[in-house]
Amino acid sequence: MKMYIIFMGPPGAGKGTQAERVAAEAKLEHLAPGDLFRQAVKQQSLLGSEVQSFMEKGELVPDEITIRVILEKLDDIGEETGVILDGFPRNYNQAVALDEALEKKNKAIDRVVYISVEQPELVRRLSSRWLCRECQSPYSSESAENPHLEGCPGCGGELYQRADDKPETVARRLEVYFKETAPLIEYYRKQNKLIEIEGEGAVVEITGRIIKALE
Repeated sequence: MKMYIIFMGPPGAGKGTQAERVAAEAKLEHLAPGDLFRQAVKQQSLLGSEVQSFMEKGELVPDEITIRVILEKLDDIGEETGVILDGFPRNYNQAVALDEALEKKNKAIDRVVYISVEQPELVRRLSSRWLCRECQSPYSSESAENPHLEGCPGCGGELYQRADDKPETVARRLEVYFKETAPLIEYYRKQNKLIEIEGEGAVVEITGRIIKALE
């Protein structure tokens, strides 16, 4: 499958998990700006120094930096590999910049997968989400298999709850998302590229829905 696919969804919808699973199954490159930024900070690169101050403040990295990083990475990947973009674009300006850049290379986004979850469920998921400080794997405090008081089952790292996953800030995060990112749903719907996927149920079931829709 040599497609350019965007995964969209509100915080807590599980788009990162699904992007990784679908990329592995369909043999696509998984490209997430957050991962690239964290890697750059860890490597203390020039990019890392640019984005670290924004990340420490909990602010979004400016559009011009995010767009540049994604386009450079797409160039590195090459033309023979399909890509899933996870967490990009986040707003209209980024979407237009991406379309224009791909058009210059005679390419285009093929499909946009929007994972839809009702807001009460999003609040519940985010409020119970804990992350590993080392590998960034997510776990739920509601899961008996991965209680947050123990270390990460994957690498043994400490689990913590992000400040913006706490109940008092979740509603604000969702408000920002639906204001800035949700308009992209209509942008891609008008291009006949949008696939809406029901995001509630078992992880493996949701992955199956996405694969079937893409085929």
